[in-house]
Amino acid sequence: MRSEGIQIGRIYRIPIFLHFSWFFIFALITYSFVSEFDALHLDLPAWRLLGLGLVTSALFFGSLVFHEMAHSVVAKHYKIPVVSITLFVFGGVARISRDPSRAIEEFNIAVAGPISSFLLAGGFWMVYRAAEPNAILRALTGSLAWINFSLAVFNLVPGFPLDGGRIFRAIVWSFTKDYSRSTRIAARSGQAIAYGMIGLGAILAVNGYMARGDMIQGMWLAFIGWFLLTVARQSRAQADARGALEGLRVADIMTADLPTVGREISLEDYAREILRTGRRAHLVVAHEQLVGLMTGEALHSVPQADWDVTSVQAVMLPKEKLHWAAPEEAALSLLDRMRMVGMQQMPVIAGGNVVGIVTRDSILRVLQTRSELGSFAGR
Repeated sequence: MRSEGIQIGRIYRIPIFLHFSWFFIFALITYSFVSEFDALHLDLPAWRLLGLGLVTSALFFGSLVFHEMAHSVVAKHYKIPVVSITLFVFGGVARISRDPSRAIEEFNIAVAGPISSFLLAGGFWMVYRAAEPNAILRALTGSLAWINFSLAVFNLVPGFPLDGGRIFRAIVWSFTKDYSRSTRIAARSGQAIAYGMIGLGAILAVNGYMARGDMIQGMWLAFIGWFLLTVARQSRAQADARGALEGLRVADIMTADLPTVGREISLEDYAREILRTGRRAHLVVAHEQLVGLMTGEALHSVPQADWDVTSVQAVMLPKEKLHWAAPEEAALSLLDRMRMVGMQQMPVIAGGNVVGIVTRDSILRVLQTRSELGSFAGR
């Protein structure tokens, strides 16, 4: 999950984003709260019920930010940069720039989230107990106490990528001393739990339909299960990829065929070059000297109507801002750095000269080759 959307502020120097899907779930949850409060017969006009629902939804999503901040604070304690926190349709996610280097770091970062939700549940429950005469405050805090408690318990389910799955991975990692293997085991656990959620959700939805009751709960559970299944599969694929690249150097995954373009050509001509070669990254040269890096992402940052009047030099990443790799650097170290700076291409420099470039395509070619060779590649 990338930090795309609308930035609403920063907490502890961490940017907070609202993904576009968040607006849908915020409206849905607000409607759910309004219906719940209406059923309590609080004797409130419709506009006050709506206001109560909006306040409760805002506090609920504030609780999610608090949950993700707990992960982030512990990660920063271990000198792991936190890129962003994003609220989206399934809740929240804190994006860190690299994986923990030790099992104990993984465990502490993962367990911080559920602990924070339990603390919030306890705090709201105490306010609920103290607000005996105030039916509105009791309704609000009672709902938030139960939701945070449920969130903590759900996140402790040992299915990757839930917090419980990461805790499970940390435990397996501490025994196996193998990060990639522990990730694959945790991902398989996550897939099994996701299939269970999809099956249970389908049964609840069918039963609701047959009884002419509520199908939404079952459908939502199945939808969450599908999401977890997708992410668990991606995590397992990433672990397999890291395992395949383990022990390789940058020189082993780079391509020495250096695609170049001149800085004076228009973006329209550059688009034709991409179509002709299929390459999505080019070194920009002037008088046989490297001056920058041009990518398909930079091309699409400019409206197509302006391509014929905009040069490559206007949108390229200049040489001064380029990150680069050395041929002897470990491939996995480079991948972590590329993820940290958000780059999909990186030139390789030796002795002051560009000797190659690592791109997503060059990495995929190595992975495909090693996958086709199977067990022989690991010898």
